[in-house]
Amino acid sequence: MSERFTFFSFSGRMRILHLTWLAFFISFFVWFNHAPLLATIREEFGLNTQQVKALLILNVAMTIPARIIVGMLVDHFGPKRVFSALLFLASLVCFAFASAQSYEQLALTRFLLGFVGAGFVIGIRMISEWFPAREVGLAEGIYGGWGNFGSAGAALVLPTLALLYGGENGWRYAVAITGGVALVYSVIYFFSVSDTPKGSTYFKPKKTGAMEVSSVGDFFFYLLMNLPLYLALALLTWKLTSLNLFTAALANLLYIGLSLLYAYQVYHAIKVNHRVFREPVPEFDRYKFRQVAILNLAYFIAFGSELAVVSMLPLFFKDTFDLSLVMAGMLASGFAFMNLVARPSGGLFSDRFSRKVTLLILMTGVGIGYLTLSRIDSSWPLILAVAATMMCSFFVQAAEGAVFAMVPLIKRRLTGQIAGLTGAYGNVGGVVFLTVYSFVDAHTFFLVIAGAALVGMVSALFLEEPKGHMAETLPDGTVQMIEVE
Repeated sequence: MSERFTFFSFSGRMRILHLTWLAFFISFFVWFNHAPLLATIREEFGLNTQQVKALLILNVAMTIPARIIVGMLVDHFGPKRVFSALLFLASLVCFAFASAQSYEQLALTRFLLGFVGAGFVIGIRMISEWFPAREVGLAEGIYGGWGNFGSAGAALVLPTLALLYGGENGWRYAVAITGGVALVYSVIYFFSVSDTPKGSTYFKPKKTGAMEVSSVGDFFFYLLMNLPLYLALALLTWKLTSLNLFTAALANLLYIGLSLLYAYQVYHAIKVNHRVFREPVPEFDRYKFRQVAILNLAYFIAFGSELAVVSMLPLFFKDTFDLSLVMAGMLASGFAFMNLVARPSGGLFSDRFSRKVTLLILMTGVGIGYLTLSRIDSSWPLILAVAATMMCSFFVQAAEGAVFAMVPLIKRRLTGQIAGLTGAYGNVGGVVFLTVYSFVDAHTFFLVIAGAALVGMVSALFLEEPKGHMAETLPDGTVQMIEVE
């Protein structure tokens, strides 16, 4: 692990980083392949506004439980197998979406494609296996920032591909190509990477089905932190019902189903963690779930607000400054483009300085950024409004990088599950903030996020800086110490 961090190298661990961020890029490219083609799809199928909104909601609904499930799978089976399988399955659903002949088929395949949004979780575990603590923040930041650019890549490339093919089926060919790319790369990735460097042990959870915790208090804290995931899905159900796409009877069935699923998760949590009620977990094997909860909240605010803001920003610019849709879209896209440098910067600052202080400063910047956006009106010079947006975007995405600079340093064998829960909270944040936006104006919307950032900043005060080592037990029973600073 003495190898230098050279971004333009394609050997050793840098090769794993590049191959993995590209896998994540492709997963997001596929996940958002419908967005730039929605106008054409709407015209061909004669969709109304409610049906279009429903497709957008369905596209993110599956991602919340998927990130939890995929987190468990990657901890058990390893990132190589899980990422390859995810891309392979996504390609099949992508082909189904491209060949849909009815709105029902569009809706079902869009819902299923939400699963590919969980790809992010897989690479977090892969990168943590290959990079030491002193560089893991920068590596995870590059992985997240460059991979996340897949959604912007879809917006830039797919409309042109659809035009090149031309005709009413142009959008179908463009979408199918993304499926083809995912299919080919699933094979390339499987045969090009390994889960750990040669000679390293891939630590797996002792039990599967729920996250292991270290105390009775953490057990109940874990159950409490899972509840918002189900409430967010209930909120999505309510939203689809309000759009007249679900009947009241179906919505009630879904509410009952979500309640039963939560009860089932409680059962598994007890099954996995019953030992904490009988005897204390050995000191060397403990971790504080509070660390996970605070990172969940920070990602809820940072990534959740990003998801919401990129959805509403083009229209905000258009209405505020009386711009064309094309110009408003170009200016608003700067929010997403910042991912390329902001996430790696957040990770780099975390590696070089205090991870706790870095997150604290960045959450403060998030609050100030959104407070500034809340003040924008038509009297502002357009260039100043764009600059304020870019500044806010930098803090938001750097905070995301800082969160995942700490996630791999909590408990190695649970990294996938911790990343899955934290990532899911980002999607929950998107659902909550978009729901808030449906009831208030843009200025109030930005103020609400600024207030949430203040809560996140205060919460970050209770983080503990990763120090020393975390312990994992080898198959022969000996304990291995892994550096976290």
